[in-house]
Amino acid sequence: MNTKTTTTVPVITIDGPTASGKGTITRLLAQRLGWHILDSGALYRLVALAAHKHSIPLDDADSLQPLAAHLDVEFAIDEDSGEIVTLLEGEDVTQDLRSETCGNDASRVAQIAMVREALLARQRAFCETPGLVADGRDMGTVVFPDAVLKIFLTASVEERACRRYNQLKDKGLGVTMRGLLDEIAERDARDRGRAASPLVAAEDAVQLDTSELTIDEVVDRLWSLCQVRLN
Repeated sequence: MNTKTTTTVPVITIDGPTASGKGTITRLLAQRLGWHILDSGALYRLVALAAHKHSIPLDDADSLQPLAAHLDVEFAIDEDSGEIVTLLEGEDVTQDLRSETCGNDASRVAQIAMVREALLARQRAFCETPGLVADGRDMGTVVFPDAVLKIFLTASVEERACRRYNQLKDKGLGVTMRGLLDEIAERDARDRGRAASPLVAAEDAVQLDTSELTIDEVVDRLWSLCQVRLN
């Protein structure tokens, strides 16, 4: 990867809380544009998984910082499914990354300023021609502050819990709506209250509540915004 910034390569950032639809929308919009994708949340989940693998406590900032800076990570495309496969130190951890436990651990790790700083350069290195759609919680405020278009997606806690419930049930995982409501509310509070890069919409971001919108409707709205900003 190169280290070009958004001064030469256009970037669209899509931020928002957990289960707001960022990942799906980012993938579909990037496919329509023919651009690269950055799922920044995966990097924090990978740090959390690597920490467990190497028996590093999630509050040990001094040990997590070099771990984050030297993560052995590879992203590949499964030829059969077309889905992204994530390898950590040569091991396929794609399914592990999607668990609620991993998501909660990633939220804890993301509160540590030293870890966020270690991953900053790596995230910016994803910026390659013809463009990048970056999904996260501080893409528009910290990582790519000069992005050509900044989006902040949200939805009600109830709607987000319902989406996550259906996703996990489809995977055969045992979850309860009450438990997901509590977890999402707790994660929202943690993400918004952290000292390092709290979850907030950039001042120049377009905010969109997806509670009553279908995936296609959201993508179409963002595509229309792209036509204005990119032309």
